[in-house]
Amino acid sequence: MKVVIAGAGFGGLRLARKLNNRQGIEVILLDRVNYHQFQPLLYQVATAGLDASNISFPLRKVFHKSRNVRIRMAELREIVTSQHKVITDKEEIDYDILVLALGTETNFFGNQQLVDSSFPMKSTVEALQIRHKLINNFEEALLVKDPAELQRLMTIVVVGGGPTGVELAGALAEMKHYVLPKDYPELDFSKMNIYLLEGSGKTLAAMSEKSSKDSHRYLERLGVMVNTNTIVSNYDGSNVQLRDGKSIPTRTVIWAAGVQGAVPPGVDKSLVAKGNRLIVDRQNRLKGFNNVYVIGDLACMETPAYPHGHPQLASVAIQQATLLAKNFMSLQRNGTATAEFEYHDKGTMATVGRNLAVVDIPLNKTHGRKLHFRGFIAWFIWMSLHLMLILGVKNRFFVFSNWVYNYFTYDQSLRLIFPEFNKAIKKAPADRKVIT
Repeated sequence: MKVVIAGAGFGGLRLARKLNNRQGIEVILLDRVNYHQFQPLLYQVATAGLDASNISFPLRKVFHKSRNVRIRMAELREIVTSQHKVITDKEEIDYDILVLALGTETNFFGNQQLVDSSFPMKSTVEALQIRHKLINNFEEALLVKDPAELQRLMTIVVVGGGPTGVELAGALAEMKHYVLPKDYPELDFSKMNIYLLEGSGKTLAAMSEKSSKDSHRYLERLGVMVNTNTIVSNYDGSNVQLRDGKSIPTRTVIWAAGVQGAVPPGVDKSLVAKGNRLIVDRQNRLKGFNNVYVIGDLACMETPAYPHGHPQLASVAIQQATLLAKNFMSLQRNGTATAEFEYHDKGTMATVGRNLAVVDIPLNKTHGRKLHFRGFIAWFIWMSLHLMLILGVKNRFFVFSNWVYNYFTYDQSLRLIFPEFNKAIKKAPADRKVIT
């Protein structure tokens, strides 16, 4: 059985590891980069809290002792289901079973100016580009004489009040208080503004009401200007235009306002549901196909508990991959696979800053009751879980040591500027994509 897995995120990598060294199964793991990136900590790379290598792990190292898993670094261009093959930018690969685990991409809602001028944060390199942009802004601010331009350089707008936006805004606020005034004593950081703009009525809308209120309160305590029920209509590189007619002058907009499924060419548009996700059955089979599967953020599976599809979380992708591996092994042994997916929600969490986090753990599925933690206990739970999920003992050690060092010193030594990234962040997104 030849299984081709497109995407080495949480779902794709878990599936490949579960099928590792299974007799009678050949696996090709396809991704456009040769490493797995731990996306929940990208915001710490963007704010110079962690080095990119701390949250990235080489795929080939994962499978050093594998007899049946092979890695291909290539970009998926098209799937041809009628011929049971995928076309990449380097070769064509035949398959018996295809698994699409491509995840999501940033959703700019069709606004080209936002694409051209704002910064997404869906990959390690995009996080690095944000880091370089932020540091460059302050270097430029040292030489600016115009007060209006100085304010633009010292204003950061984060769009989107989900976990990514909340965590990023909190990390930026801590930089403002503890790090930047020491790096740039010539600048008055009381004039630095950090905005978090959210289109709905609350931050962390997918979590409990308590978590939403706590996160909002923590952000304001850190000095973040939280604007809910605020929709961005445009950004031209100098001013953020809001739907209510107001504007915010800034040189930096970080876009965390939404994602959409990364649907590859070759998939029938009738199989695409809301959010650009692909319709699958309870065994993660793409609708109308017996040998094409979709897992993780790209999959839209309707169940009684989740009539509009599961939340786009790493835990969903991991659980779907685990079940799919069992079905594949059963299919290989017995010719049948009947196990259906049921998501077991173990909780959601987000951190805002030092000793400030929120955690929701379900108690009762029927009534939706949740156990809520906040503050230091929630922050410790968040830190412990993320540390366990990171691949590699060495990576865990470096992340933990960085966290400990930062906790006591309120500082890191990762605010570096590389000329290559300086050029990259000034290019159009189409050119930046090549570097990404």
